[in-house]
Amino acid sequence: MLEAREGTRMSTADHTAADSPAPRADAAGRMTIPLAILPAPVPPALIRSRPPHPSIPQTKPQRTALLEAIRRGLHERPAVPPLRMEELRERARAALAEVGLPETHLDYAGVLVNNESWRDALAAVPFERRLLLMPKCLRVESRCPAPFDEFGLLCKSCGLCSIQDFQAEAERLGYAVLVAEGSALVMAMIQTGQIEAIVGVSCLPVLEKTHPFVEAAAIPAVAVPLLQDDCIDTMVDDDWVWDYIHLESSDASRRLDLGGLRDRVAGWFEPAALEGLLGPAEGHAERVARDWLALAGKRWRPFLAAAVHGALVPAPSEAEEAVLRTVAVAVECFHKASLVHDDIEDGDLERYGEPTLPGALGVPVALNAGDVLIGEGYRLLAEAGLPAEAAARAVGEAARSQRLLCRGQGEELAWSRAPVTLASRQVLEIFRLKTAPAFDVALQLGAIAAGASGESMADVLRGFSEAVGIAYQIKDDLEDLQDDAGLLPGAQPRPSIVLALGAERARGADRDLLARLSRGEHVAGATAEGVRLAISACKADEKAALLLEAYKEQAVRALDGLGSATLKGLLRRVLGKIFDDLAFEGFCREAEQERLRASGAAPQAQGASPADGRG
Repeated sequence: MLEAREGTRMSTADHTAADSPAPRADAAGRMTIPLAILPAPVPPALIRSRPPHPSIPQTKPQRTALLEAIRRGLHERPAVPPLRMEELRERARAALAEVGLPETHLDYAGVLVNNESWRDALAAVPFERRLLLMPKCLRVESRCPAPFDEFGLLCKSCGLCSIQDFQAEAERLGYAVLVAEGSALVMAMIQTGQIEAIVGVSCLPVLEKTHPFVEAAAIPAVAVPLLQDDCIDTMVDDDWVWDYIHLESSDASRRLDLGGLRDRVAGWFEPAALEGLLGPAEGHAERVARDWLALAGKRWRPFLAAAVHGALVPAPSEAEEAVLRTVAVAVECFHKASLVHDDIEDGDLERYGEPTLPGALGVPVALNAGDVLIGEGYRLLAEAGLPAEAAARAVGEAARSQRLLCRGQGEELAWSRAPVTLASRQVLEIFRLKTAPAFDVALQLGAIAAGASGESMADVLRGFSEAVGIAYQIKDDLEDLQDDAGLLPGAQPRPSIVLALGAERARGADRDLLARLSRGEHVAGATAEGVRLAISACKADEKAALLLEAYKEQAVRALDGLGSATLKGLLRRVLGKIFDDLAFEGFCREAEQERLRASGAAPQAQGASPADGRG
């Protein structure tokens, strides 16, 4: 069984490096790597996928880019809500033009403008004076056990949809929660003064019709639009819902321009900027290392360090900015060194279609360049200008991270020398050791550079990093499944959560195929498409996707212990940037059918949108 046994679930932060002895095979051929402790499961509904309605940007990166453009516009030209429809549309058009999206998305963009115009006002309203309004169509309609009364759905917390998660978190914070269309009831609550702000989820047709009422009430109201409007397996950007639910006045993260921060961090790795920081490269080894460091990449690690620093020091002086830049470049030195050594150990001559350093210059040169970068990282920490105690902590965090990463890589190398069957939870434990430290060191060093101290924050950041690191590796495995990486003949074998789950769940010939592949064996006649079909048949890909969602959810919950609302909000936003594909179920056919029946009009066929005729 994949699930953790009752009484064994705990945070991954409870692990220590000592929990991971050298792997050995038991009598059944399984390695004795400890089993990872699994996070709480998430509803299976979260991995369902449908294309958004044509009136909505089709990908999460497009929707995120549009939202950030709207935020920039409101920052540069503030507006006082409630905004008239003409102003909503004017600002929406400007944002769409900035990101190159067509005006077919104008209504959607207008909703986002309205939401963001209310953001500061919503943040100022105490949680206990807010209403979370969700449509009952978020439920899994065919299986939902919850009854209805005049106040809406009475959730039974069955775990089939996200209603229970949003409701439990909102009620924990102090919200009133209503799961119903409920416009008349909501207006009554507003008029009596019980509710001073609304966070809602709804479809575009309903939002268009209710906008005049909300505008007239002039209370802070944000609504995350559903991605479809036919009420059948609909979805919403659930990380946006979480963002608005948790919004509070002490959280200044909404004022941080993460896109601008990414650009600023990228500028630190321009050749001239690196030379200004590190000095001229001396000799062939330093030139090779410097070129590799400057090579374009996602720069997630230095970005994370800079993001944490920005949350804790919102207006850094020139001296503080210089310390941050030095520490962030050190983080990338360690990361780029690990990539070089990883490529050597795995025998990878290409990465994303381009030669790796050992592929281009050979193993001896690459190995030496990686060692140079490790030395540069420690030199930068020593010369960053940190106070003595902070410098010692920074060096200690870097050393701890490097040791853990090497232990995780060591487990994988030991497996590659004598591949045996790995349980899926053992694969997750390798991920924890191998990937999480790279995220953790970035966050810890960003906090240290900002002057933060104390074990409490360090522990929270560590728990967050472990969940993010495991999720990141699961995401990589799922992406490999789509582009054939690891499935083609001759591919370098490595532990894969998708293959491990497949070996546990498949039956018959498929089980034999996936078990052999999970052990790193070459299977004559196997094709990438055949492997994908075997994985799909036993739903190992769906199980891996659920694990991915569970670890992302664990990362969010790990932040509960943070005392800084701005840092907490910032890390939630960063999580969305790293995993830019979050989605879940649900909204609003039933209420419209009721309205039509009450008015004497003929109800629409299921799936039609009476507001505009769109299917």
